[in-house]
Amino acid sequence: MHYMVVIEKGPNSFGAYVPDLPGCIAAAETEEEIIELIQESIEFHLEGIKEQGIHLPQANSYSKLIEIRA
Repeated sequence: MHYMVVIEKGPNSFGAYVPDLPGCIAAAETEEEIIELIQESIEFHLEGIKEQGIHLPQANSYSKLIEIRA
């Protein structure tokens, strides 16, 4: 299963979230660390959903880069 992850780079850190899994977030100091932490967060989030007996959410989000002439 694949979920889209949005990674945002701040002045001193990175943040990440998963649009199809509300509340599934992570923050870290490096890009490598944010990828590792969001992976762990997704797995933990999905485990909680399974334990509640709820079907796993389908991945519906996607991204596109849009070119803007400026």
